[in-house]
Amino acid sequence: MIRTNYVFWALVACLSYSFVPPLVRVATREIPSTVAALISNVILVSLILLVLALTDEDVVHHLRTDSAIYLYVAGLFLGVGILAYYRALEFGPVSIVVPLFAMFIVGGSVIGVLVLDESMTVRNGFGIVLAVAAIYLLST
Repeated sequence: MIRTNYVFWALVACLSYSFVPPLVRVATREIPSTVAALISNVILVSLILLVLALTDEDVVHHLRTDSAIYLYVAGLFLGVGILAYYRALEFGPVSIVVPLFAMFIVGGSVIGVLVLDESMTVRNGFGIVLAVAAIYLLST
């Protein structure tokens, strides 16, 4: 049950990721943001390699599939996003940077509807509008 419960994993991700911005902000008082990104992402990659080793997943096979190109491009966007996010946290307050960064929720939702043909209901649309309003109010 817990392995496939996406709500559980989303909440774990939310809770875990909530600690990242304050920790990065404190660290980047003395460490440049690019070095901070490298250090934290080496830890990330190490953790992923450990999970892969424990689950015995075949990585090489997946590198050659047609879908892998999407992950290569996603990795580029992720890299740019993380570097920019860490740079913003180096120079700006967490209370403003995090809500602005959270606009990726709106962007991802809109891209899901426009590109992946996911359904857009009035309720979803209203949620996106409220998210934009919330982010605006939090970042001003």
